[in-house]
Amino acid sequence: MIYILSLLIGFLSAFIGSIVGFGGGILLVPILLLLSEISPVFSWATPQSIVGLSLVVMVFTALSSTLSYIKKKRVDYKSGFIFLSGALPGGIVGSWLNQYIQSNVFSLYFGVIVLLISFLFFLKKQEKLANPTVLSGMQRNVMIDGKEHFYSYSVTGAVILTFAVGVLSGLFGIGGGSLMVPAMILMFGFPPHIATATSMFMIFFLSTISSITHITLGNVLWEYVVFFIPGAWIGGTIGAKVNQRLKGNTVEWFLRILLIVIGIRLIWQGLG
Repeated sequence: MIYILSLLIGFLSAFIGSIVGFGGGILLVPILLLLSEISPVFSWATPQSIVGLSLVVMVFTALSSTLSYIKKKRVDYKSGFIFLSGALPGGIVGSWLNQYIQSNVFSLYFGVIVLLISFLFFLKKQEKLANPTVLSGMQRNVMIDGKEHFYSYSVTGAVILTFAVGVLSGLFGIGGGSLMVPAMILMFGFPPHIATATSMFMIFFLSTISSITHITLGNVLWEYVVFFIPGAWIGGTIGAKVNQRLKGNTVEWFLRILLIVIGIRLIWQGLG
């Protein structure tokens, strides 16, 4: 029973996570935290083992999703590697800090962060216009369904931001997407489809590095992890294909609702 449930949880978290570019950890972690409290068959699931499992599973979720996004040319590789230069070392630091987090505090902090992110999506975005006279910073443009989109950002600011994202990713096992996608859309003006695809590309590398740290710390229980991976691979592939059929505004509303529900649930759990 636990193995079938693991496959379903892996599929569901990866499917939804891939649609919004989160990687699935933001669903997988709270689900396992809840099951660890109500089901004896999940008594092995401590905050540390959950984060370790989540990061390993996200390696496969992100890889399957990224391969689908690459075929549709939705990944901004240049920006992805710039963001990774800050996120990767941050992920190592966050993974190391995870061992000092208690279960109820873990849920409360995680929930507050998720809820704050959801509120950011209700801020009005400013439309960026191309300005070839600007010499500093990174300027990018992309064609989606025949329409040109322009976005830009400070490289130094992006590296600092992504280091913080990496720390939170390793600390909470969320892959960084739940923080990086809103930042790319709201702060840098990324089109939602490019943001989600580039996020999954980053999550593959970030989850790989962070999971290695958790494996070294002994937080990965392989006898359980292997049953989440097949579902995550299938869910990630299908989720990426569904994302490509959705409008940008639909993806953003999906993000808003999902973040609010998860944030409230985690805060309630942390206060209980």
